Amino acid sequence: MAEKLEPAKVLYCGVCSLPAEYCEFGPDFARCKPWLIENAPDLYPDLLKEANEKGVDNVSDKLQSVGISGADGAPSSSQTGGTSKEEVKRLPGGKVKKKERQEVIIEKVVRNKRKCITIVKGLELFGIKLSDASKKLGKKFATGASVVKGPTEKEQIDVQGDIIYDIVEFITDTWPDVPERSIFFIEDGKKVQAG
Repeated sequence: MAEKLEPAKVLYCGVCSLPAEYCEFGPDFARCKPWLIENAPDLYPDLLKEANEKGVDNVSDKLQSVGISGADGAPSSSQTGGTSKEEVKRLPGGKVKKKERQEVIIEKVVRNKRKCITIVKGLELFGIKLSDASKKLGKKFATGASVVKGPTEKEQIDVQGDIIYDIVEFITDTWPDVPERSIFFIEDGKKVQAG
């Protein structure tokens, strides 16, 4: 009879929840380093050498600046409500999400060879409720207008008909906080300023 194999015991990182040997490929390896030095020094011997060279004080300073709880399990001052820095949105892979530029993009899409749909994106960045804006657009141009999710999962307004050049004046008159210099057309795949 074959021997019964025991399941492998896997050590998971307490910061990123990946297996410890895969932390270096995770979203933020710098945050995992202190945890790895403490709990899995044999996996990354270079980290241990690096920590010994810099000294114990530098490692504890890094722990506090990163915001990981200390050895006694109490959260650091930055987590409990000390001076809070502006939170940065991190995407998978450790990339920082860029702040969106405030601009309205107007695009005309042709379907069934002669039917046009005008798509308006970005009005919500100026604090405009899209449902109210679609009602006003539908009434002004006597067409159907609806709020739909676009291909990027962001909401946009679809207005039936080719009103691409009339809509700029309507937007700037109805909502004065939307400057004309921040309205762009998409023509032949290129972004062109409306003004």
